[in-house]
This record gives sequence, C-alpha cells and structure tokens, in this order.
Amino acid sequence: MKTSPIYRRPPPGLGSAAVGAEEETLVLDALRRGELFRYYGNDPERPPPFAAQLENEAKAWIGTDYALAVSSGTAALETALAAISIGPGDEVIVPAWSWLSCVTAVVRLGALPVLAEIDDSLCLNPAEIDRLTTSRTRAVLVVHFQGVAADMDPIIKAAHRRGLFVVEDCAEAPGVFYRGRAVGTWSDVAIYSFQHNKAMTAGEGGLLVTRDLRTYERAVRMSDLGQYRPYHASVTPPQEPAFSGAQFRMSELTAAVALAQLRKVDAIRAHCRMIQDRVRQGIGELPGVTWRTIPDPQGDFGFEIYFYLDDPKVVPAFRTALDEREVHCQQRTGTYPQYRREYLLTGRAHHPAVSPFRDIKPWPAVGYRAEDFPVTEDLTQRFIALPIGWRYTTEDADHIAESVRAVHRELFT
Repeated sequence: MKTSPIYRRPPPGLGSAAVGAEEETLVLDALRRGELFRYYGNDPERPPPFAAQLENEAKAWIGTDYALAVSSGTAALETALAAISIGPGDEVIVPAWSWLSCVTAVVRLGALPVLAEIDDSLCLNPAEIDRLTTSRTRAVLVVHFQGVAADMDPIIKAAHRRGLFVVEDCAEAPGVFYRGRAVGTWSDVAIYSFQHNKAMTAGEGGLLVTRDLRTYERAVRMSDLGQYRPYHASVTPPQEPAFSGAQFRMSELTAAVALAQLRKVDAIRAHCRMIQDRVRQGIGELPGVTWRTIPDPQGDFGFEIYFYLDDPKVVPAFRTALDEREVHCQQRTGTYPQYRREYLLTGRAHHPAVSPFRDIKPWPAVGYRAEDFPVTEDLTQRFIALPIGWRYTTEDADHIAESVRAVHRELFT
C-alpha cells in the first residue's frame, strides 16, 4: 500500500506548526489567573490582560490606530461591514474567487454581494469597480489572497472616484505589504483571522483594525451587543448611539494563543519567503508555464506558490504526478468560485424576508452564472498551488523544484 505523502514529508502548516512553549506559557497564565472573560475578572478596576495586549501589539505591528479582537475572521468581517453601515438595499463588490465568509457576511446584513472578476494575481481586478458600480454600491471588499496583496493603488483610486468604502480581508495576509505599507492600512476598515489554517492561529479568532474612530466605536458595539464598556471608553469616549449588536467577543484563552502567534508571524514569513525563493529559483522558467502575478513581490508572505499551465487539460495529471512525488499541490484553503456555491444558487438567507435576492427574479437565471466570469473560470482551472510550510527545509524546497521540473518534462515533452 502506498504511504500517504503527508507522513513522509512535513505538511504545509503555518501558525499551527509553530505552536510551542510561548503559547503554553500564556495560556497557563490565563488559566492560573482564572480570568477567562476579556472585560472583567478578579479585580474590578483592572480587566484581564490578554485581549487588550493583543489589540495593542497588533495595532502597533500593523501601523494603525484602533484594533478590536473578536471571535473569528468571519465575525470580524461582519462587524467591519456593520461598522460602515452596510445594510438592506446596499451592494458590495466582492471577488468571485474568495472564501464563503466574504459573501455570507454581506448577505447576513441584508446587502447584495456583486461578484467581480479576478486577475492573474488571483485578487480583485481593479477595473471591475468601475464596471460594476451602481447607485446602490456602497463598498468594495478586497481579498489579499493567499499571502499576496491585491493591487491597491488602482483599487483605492477607483473606489474613491466612486465614493465607495474599501474593506480589506487580510485573513490570509498578516505581515504582508504593498509598496511599503502593511495591508490593512489602505482601507477604511480591515480584518484578520486566527483560524487554524492561517499564518497566525488560535484555532479560531479574528481581528478588526481601522484608523477611523467612528468605525471603531461602531465595531465595538456590533461585537458586544451594542455596549461600549468602560475599557473602551477609557481609550476613546463614546460618541455613537447604542444599537442592537451581535456577540463576537474574544475570550482570554483565545487571546493568549493569538498573542503568542502574533509575535511569531514575522519569523514564519521570513522562513516561508526563503523557501519560496529557493523553490522558484529551482523551477526557473518553463515552456507552457506562467507564474502568478504578484503586484508587490517584496511584500508577499511566501506561503503558497502559484503558477498557471497554458493547457487546463494537463492540470489534473500534473497534480497527480506531483502527489506521487510527495509534493503537496493543492491550495491551502477551501476557496471556491462563489457563483458555484449552493447557498448563492438557491438565493436564500436564513429567512426569506431578509434575503437580498428576494426581488431578483427569476433566480438564479439572472443571478451568478459561470459564463459571466470567464477570466475567473479560466484562471482557477489552470493553476497549480505549492504550499510552503513552517517546517519545510531547504531539502524540501529542492525536492519540490526538482519534482516540478521532472513532471514538466514528462507531460510537456
């Protein structure tokens, strides 16, 4: 019986592969304190430390003014959209190639997700903003896909020209830069994730960042049942009226792990970039193969290498051959073309009255069709993804490069 490659070479873990003594120390500290809720504990005059410390270190590391820890990246995204007052009747431009939360967060607030084509960076095509903006468009959601920053200059210019909010989804891009500035600082509000597969993980968890005080206060209220507790008021006195919010608070245990992970991201990124550079140099330029476009090559994380095969019919055989050589060659996350997702094809929300699709008839005949996204269809059927892990060695890098070249020789000559 063939041994699965995952047992003979290291799986491409990132933050999860770096969990160690630092996380253990902070978690045990939280447990021994007996203060597991972020806003109050044993001392009524002093809130527990970890969520607050995570926020303070994150905003300094990213280079922003306000940070809010929440229960998940999805919660952070819904909070971010609510903070800029997205709601029924609004439209939000979202990349067609993205994670489910990018669409479901919009739908849960009663707004309509408008799917946009990507370009060969696998991020939003900036030209789509002008094409898709209507009188109802309120925001553009930019996803920095798999460690690579989207091309923010033209995106920001187009959004500002149209009077739109910009929201950055940095769930897959902590520590990533675009033209010398961290992603998450280009927009009105941005989010990060601590889910298990991310470069920094606490199993689950999220972070919202912004430079705008009103957006921050509304985010706090959205995440904590409309409240604005003394901890936040001591930083910035409340100015916004209370409203009914959700409950997306992060626990102290999650924050303890997330804090330890935040402190490791730069080291993980440096290692991944070193391995990535070695793999790419080892592969070189091959006929019929095109590298993914990286708008800022100096700013990417390096945890996943993408290239396109000119002929999509060769892709399955290429992946199978790499797998047989013990090379992981599938994308790290469950990203899909959103126009193929069942929940969009049904046009449903949790209740018919709040579905933004209810007045669009006939659905899905006028909804999201694959033929409306020829570029996204083409690109996502032609790529090969090579994940890079925290435990990868230079020997692993050389093995990946040699395997890609060997498979290419077999299939292209």
